[in-house]
Amino acid sequence: MNLLHGESLAVSRQGRPILTAVDISLNRGEMLGLIGPNGAGKSTLLRLLAGVIEADEGRLSLEDKPIGAITRHERARRIAYLPQLSEIAWPMSVERLVALGRVPHLDPWQHPSPRDRAIIERVIVQTDLQPFRQRAFNTLSGGEQARVALARALVTEPDILLADEPVSALDPAHQLDVMTLLSEHCQSGQSVIVVLHDLSLAAHYCHRLQLLHQGGTLAVGNAEAVLTPENLEMAYAIAMNQTPEETQSPFRLPWRRLS
Repeated sequence: MNLLHGESLAVSRQGRPILTAVDISLNRGEMLGLIGPNGAGKSTLLRLLAGVIEADEGRLSLEDKPIGAITRHERARRIAYLPQLSEIAWPMSVERLVALGRVPHLDPWQHPSPRDRAIIERVIVQTDLQPFRQRAFNTLSGGEQARVALARALVTEPDILLADEPVSALDPAHQLDVMTLLSEHCQSGQSVIVVLHDLSLAAHYCHRLQLLHQGGTLAVGNAEAVLTPENLEMAYAIAMNQTPEETQSPFRLPWRRLS
């Protein structure tokens, strides 16, 4: 049984199809990478799975239970959504902001328990936020804010984490740190769907990839099955660099633009 399953999902905006008959499935303990060019429908699909928008057509279920039959409170505990941008204007401290991720597990007016505080502390350390914990969120750089947003999502300890381009604003070291954290999240039994533009990171960390193109699924499977020359050309208009000089250089570009 799939943890999350969507069938024939379709979304249109102002008469223009954004997603067309997309099927998607997620197993427990799996990281699924959503890849595809700009405008392929990746963020729309993630917003749909998160419940931010509704499908015009199709069915979506969580452990065989229609997603619409699940209460908002239960969905907040089980599914965490990390959008591309976290717009927070007020000067809330990093530590307080991360702690908000425990709210779905608390009763109204209940204070965090020692266990909640231990989870918050662990995630702050994991995301390398100790130096900023008392800083106001709106004084941080874009990359630092992205790590805070990830920490808040991880603190929820969701069954499913939906992350939209979580490494786009990060330096290379923190990109690897974040992808490792997402991988460890899966190893502990939870699952992740992550939107990525870096195909190398996607191939290395994700158990499966789903390649979207023009609002539909072009390919789904492991990296070898999805990142084929034919699929790369059709979706991205790129080709792999495969000459000896290109493959031996540690600074080679893995892809080249097709004219």
